[in-house]
Amino acid sequence: MRNLVGMIILVTALVEGTGLASADQKIVVGGKNFTEQYILAELAKFLLEEAGFQVQLETGVGSAVVRRSLLNDQIDLYYEYTGTAYTVYHQGSNPEIMTDSKRVYEWVKEADAKEGLVWLRPVALNNTYNLIMRKGQADRLGLKTISDLGRYINQQPEGLVVGVNAEFWERPDGFKPLMKTYDFRIPYSRVKKMDSGLLYQALKDKQVDVSMGFATDGRIAAFDFIRLRDNKHFFPVYNPAPVLRKQVLDEYPRIPEILGPLAEKLTTEEMQRLNAEVDMKHKDAGSVARDWLGEKGLL
Repeated sequence: MRNLVGMIILVTALVEGTGLASADQKIVVGGKNFTEQYILAELAKFLLEEAGFQVQLETGVGSAVVRRSLLNDQIDLYYEYTGTAYTVYHQGSNPEIMTDSKRVYEWVKEADAKEGLVWLRPVALNNTYNLIMRKGQADRLGLKTISDLGRYINQQPEGLVVGVNAEFWERPDGFKPLMKTYDFRIPYSRVKKMDSGLLYQALKDKQVDVSMGFATDGRIAAFDFIRLRDNKHFFPVYNPAPVLRKQVLDEYPRIPEILGPLAEKLTTEEMQRLNAEVDMKHKDAGSVARDWLGEKGLL
């Protein structure tokens, strides 16, 4: 009996010393309110559960809310984008930093360390913003770049309707600063604000003529949209990375190893495919995440 007790104590010590998860180890994973973020949260959830964690998801909120939730200990981890952290949370504006994947990652990693936050290894995909149009209309108007769009709007202010979500309209790397960089102004009456999930359908249905979009969204190709080239390199790099509080990492030091495979395997093209599975085929984000992890031999 004493040998059995000794073995239990030894195993417990090993588990605690190496960060291996036990049945009572719980973690709350947060996420924002668009498809890719739901998928990223589900991917993290399955990998953590596979390692023995009990995982609670808290998703479906805006950037400011999820960031505040992490700082206030309401969630333990979520995937943040380097460009968002640099431009929104730290008000960075240096184009040489925010358009360079390595430099912007190192910058936000160092800045957030002062707030007790740790950035783990980033995922290779770059989900930067785009302005997108129906290909036929863009070709007809001769619009290939955002500069082309700006010139057209300045010449015909009432000619196009632009669709954005509320966050993109206001954020420092969003539409209002973009107009300043590209030197054009669209009348506010020609701007339609709506939820991110409705913008692509609104563009397809000709309710808007130009829409914000995300580089990893599978609907761009599926709906025969084109991305207007950001010829002045306005949009920052948006590589997602797990961000967590230092005390969470100290308590569970194996988290970087557990989530590491996503950084290695989740490319922009793979993310486009997963997003399309949810948005075009109406599959559940959890099922899509689980199936992909299975395909990659991670579950």
